[in-house]
Amino acid sequence: ALRTVLGDPVQQKASLVYPDRQRFDVAHYEQVKPKQLRQIDDIVKAQIRANHKAVKPIMNIEYAKNSGAIALIGEKYDDEVRVLSLGEFSVELCGGTHVRHTGDIGLLMIVAESGIAAGVRRIEAVTGDTAMNWVNRNESRLQRVAELVRGSRDDVDEKVAQLLERNRALEKELQQLKGKLASNQGSDLASQAVDVGGIKVLAARMEGADVKTLRDTLDQLKNKLGSAAVVLAAVNEGKISLVAGVTKNRTGVIKAGELVNAVASQVGGKGGGRPDMAQAGGSQPENLEAALQSVTGWVQQQLSA
Repeated sequence: ALRTVLGDPVQQKASLVYPDRQRFDVAHYEQVKPKQLRQIDDIVKAQIRANHKAVKPIMNIEYAKNSGAIALIGEKYDDEVRVLSLGEFSVELCGGTHVRHTGDIGLLMIVAESGIAAGVRRIEAVTGDTAMNWVNRNESRLQRVAELVRGSRDDVDEKVAQLLERNRALEKELQQLKGKLASNQGSDLASQAVDVGGIKVLAARMEGADVKTLRDTLDQLKNKLGSAAVVLAAVNEGKISLVAGVTKNRTGVIKAGELVNAVASQVGGKGGGRPDMAQAGGSQPENLEAALQSVTGWVQQQLSA
């Protein structure tokens, strides 16, 4: 089936065969696409349903090869070999057989395709009762997903697509609301800045903000304050996010990376960035308030150095 779909250059590199599952390694230059896997799967199922009898005569190896039997590359064979024929579709040299008819396999389901080395793909499948159990488990999962999206097995894909589209719309709306929040908080926070040697210094915690909101607010505050050094922080699920910004007219004496690290080092973190904007994290929210309060003194030290 692989040779039919992928072409004759395909070669078997290795295999592992058990009564309920198999692993088949094949030389192929690219990933086997889902559509190709489906074609391979359909061909195999058709050959199983055809219930071909396993014919396995012993014959001279050269005669066997000349008759079209497939041999493994690099495999050593005796002068006399077993040739396994399953109808006219599959003829190969084989050390042993596992079924009398292809129908004995019952069902085969391809469950995985992956790359294991350069130019080698691995296809994994399950058979018989294990394949039926695999199908039943996936049917149960599909039914549960259909129930979760309030649909049926027939329209579950459409329901999931609608749910994802709604989720994207809500995420966009949330980002817009966070942007408005940042703008409002930025205006409120600007009044809290203190003057240190002609530089507006502000260190504050923003409740419920993510990193993007912190950065957006930081940009607004730098524009509003004109000549400033700003540190903003937020705590989400016990993790601290820090951003620091210095207006470009002050980066000669204060570096945002040094500023953010001065705060982060007090809360179990570190960070870095450009002279005018830097970012850091931390893991000790209990120390955050004191760390933010230290910013004014740190700026004073930089100016007097």
